[in-house]
Parts: sequence; structure tokens; C-alpha cells
Amino acid sequence: MKRIVHVIAFGTLVLFCLSTRTTVAAEWPHVLVILVDDMGYGDLRCFNEASKILTPQIDQLARQGMRFTDAHASGPLCHLSRYGLMTGRYPFRTDCGAWRRRPVITEDQMTIASLLEQRGYATAMVGKWHLGFDEKGYDQPYSGGPVDRGFGSFFGIRASTDIPPYFYIRDDQVVMPPTQDIEARQTEGWSPIQGEFWRAGKISPDFKLEDVLPRFADEAVKVIESHAAKADDQPLFLYLALPAPHTPWLPTKEFVGRTSIPLYGDFTFMVDAMVGRVLTALEQAQMDKETLVIFTSDNGPVWYQDDVDKYEHDASGGWRGMKADVWEAGHRMPFIVRWPGRVRAGSIHTQLISFVDVFATLAELTEQPLEGNAGPDSFSFLGALLEAAEADQPKRTTLALASGNNTMSFRQGPWKLIQGLGSGGFSKPSRMKPEPGGPQGQLYHLGDDPEETNNLYLREKSRVQAMLKELQQIKESQVSRLLGKP
Repeated sequence: MKRIVHVIAFGTLVLFCLSTRTTVAAEWPHVLVILVDDMGYGDLRCFNEASKILTPQIDQLARQGMRFTDAHASGPLCHLSRYGLMTGRYPFRTDCGAWRRRPVITEDQMTIASLLEQRGYATAMVGKWHLGFDEKGYDQPYSGGPVDRGFGSFFGIRASTDIPPYFYIRDDQVVMPPTQDIEARQTEGWSPIQGEFWRAGKISPDFKLEDVLPRFADEAVKVIESHAAKADDQPLFLYLALPAPHTPWLPTKEFVGRTSIPLYGDFTFMVDAMVGRVLTALEQAQMDKETLVIFTSDNGPVWYQDDVDKYEHDASGGWRGMKADVWEAGHRMPFIVRWPGRVRAGSIHTQLISFVDVFATLAELTEQPLEGNAGPDSFSFLGALLEAAEADQPKRTTLALASGNNTMSFRQGPWKLIQGLGSGGFSKPSRMKPEPGGPQGQLYHLGDDPEETNNLYLREKSRVQAMLKELQQIKESQVSRLLGKP
């Protein structure tokens, strides 16, 4: 026996009616999480009307669902954001950089996959993991990865498509060892970390860098088709982590020249098409109306002011900075949720949310109370999705995160505190020494100053001290969602 959530809408009021009856796991929706890589807030037309890149499939998804305009990655780099998404835990609480040596998620940690698995979901992952494996040789199981952290199946890669060695992994087995060599590549006219950039190293004979993106779309479609062919009503959780438009920018022939921005624009357009293929597969499998779809990007773009000037396209969408930065463009992400008949089509929400909140949201959706250290920093935004008059769970009011060089940032309502000077990431200057009598850090009011140009650190000394104190409490707490509760 378990409770089933029914949603009844009267105008703008949404009431939760709970009934108890014998049922099967099919009462829960399928869940599809699509995480793209290095796509900026300003790349999508649905978030930036001035975008020079065509994104018709994702724009259509936005029209069918809800856009969040104050959504944030759990960190402004690939491994940081993925850790927070999977665990509901702030990534600064662990050493995410250890992904090269070992699994970052420990055996005793619950993930969104294991959370849904215990509710009866079939779970599958396709794409970029970037959270580490136990690597004991290509002929040995790659343990500690997705299939050991709640996913029933996995097909993907260990990290980005510019980080060798390059090879595919299926479940916990290397598909083909990387026995060949590939030389490094860079592209004239772009910075050293843009364009057709990849690093030299080992590569498997069956691995073609330009084929990775469509291959993952193919695999995701197969997961959907295979699940739809089952005779039972088991719900599906599919996590599709596309490794693009992260470098190398490799649009295939049919996408070359489709935008006014060579390589990056065309590759982003190709990403949009791959997303469209997967959404079409849901529709053809007659699963689309019963699927909660979440679309977002793992962190900000690698896009400089010279690129903005040259192509008249701002991948950051007007926010300051870029990937790895503590400034807004490093972690403020496009975030779309579609759930037909539940989430109002064409709606916009301004609530502050983070990737770490997906955990608590899925827990509330499937009526699983968070206990112990499960999702320790996670707050459900299910109430926002359903536009409930009163959400069952408390809303997020603060947000803590660390930049690429571990510069801490702390949001409290519209106020944003940065412990240090500079971007904390790729934008220059990354770090600055305070001048005598000058500010030790940065404080901005994002409501009045969304571009983070007016540093109020010295003017608001009492606010700075109060925010520093609360940030320290969060850092010291092992379960920040319980702070302030009796």
C-alpha cells in the first residue's frame, strides 16, 4: 500500500489530494534528466531572444513546460555540478577533483538513481560520468561508477571528450581498450581551449570523437524503445549526460554552416537536434505524456568578450563571467521542466533553485521522506513546479557554492557574497590581492545589479558579517536542510 498523489487545479490554486490504495510503480511518472555540457544561459532562444543560435527543439520544450530563471549548477565545473545533481550534497563538502583516481561518490551515499530505484524504477544512464571509477586495468571491471551507484545500466565515457584516454564503457566493462594514439588539436582563430580542441593521448579503435554525440543520442533512444517494449508498467529513470557543446566542437556535415557562428553555433544547433531526437523517441513510444523531463546545462560556456564582439552573440546571456567562475555566468543555468498535465505550459518561475534540489524534488514526488544524510543540502521545488499555494517542503532561501579555484559564494535572497576578489575561475582576473583599506571580498545586490558591477562590500559591513556567519554554519553543518529546524 502506498499513497498516490493526485493534483487538482482550481484556477491558480493547486491542492494535493492523497488517497491510499494498492497500486504499482507505474503511478509515478517516468523521469528523463538531460544534462548538456558547457551551454550558456544565453545560447538558447527561450532564455535569450538575441541568441544567434537556432535551438528549436529545446525552445519547444520550454513552451511546453516551465522555465526557471534563477537556477544554478551546484558548481561551475563539470565534476562539481554532476556531484551535486547526483547526491543532493554541496560538492565543496568533498574532493571532487579525486575523480581521476577514485569514485567521488562513496558506496554509502544515496543518489537520485538509487532513490528512484528503491521506488521500483528501471534506471539507466547514457553519456558522461566524470565522477570517477576504480580503474584497475582495461580488462578489469570499472567499479564505483553508475551501475554501482543506482543505475541498472550505463553506456558512456569516464570524462569529457577532450580528456584522454578516449574509450567507451558499457555497465562496468571497457568496450574496447584505448590502444591507439591521437595527437592534440587546436583551432586557429579560437582560444587554446575552444574550437576543435582535444588533448593528446590514447584512444580506442572504435572511438571517433565526432561520433560521440550522435552515438549517445542513439543509445538513449534504444533505452526508451527497449523500455516501451516491456510488458510491465515499470517507470523509467533515464539520465542522459550529453558531452556537448563542450570542446571539441565537432558538428557533423549536416549541421555545418547552419548558424552564423562557425563550430560553436553549429555544434550547439546539433546538440539541440540530438535532444529533439530523444524527445521524439519518447513521443513515438507513447511515453511523453507520462514523463517528467528536466533539461539543463552543467555549467557556463567558454566564451570571451572577444567572441561576443566578433559574433554579436553573448553565450552568457548578459550575466558576468564564464565557466569555472563564481560570477553568475559560471553557474546560472537554463533550466526547463516539462510534465504534461502537471506543469503549466509556457510558465516561468523565479524561485532560487540548485542542482542539489533535484534530489529532494524527486523524493517528494515519489513520497519518500529524506532521512539521515540523504540529500543533505537539497530542498524540493515540487511546489514551484505544480504552482501550489503552499508547498509541503521549505523553499531554498540561500545557496552556497565554490568556484573553480575554491572561491566561495553565498546567496541570501537577492544578496550575493563572494569570499575574495576576482572571478575565482577562467575570467581575468581570477584572484586579486586586496588593497589597503579596500574590500576583502565582493557583495552584490542582484536585483539592482545583475551584472555584478557595484561592489557593496564596504558599504554593507554588518550584512557581510551576518552572511559570513551563516555561510560558516552551512559549511560546518553536515545536513544544511535541517538548519533552523527544532
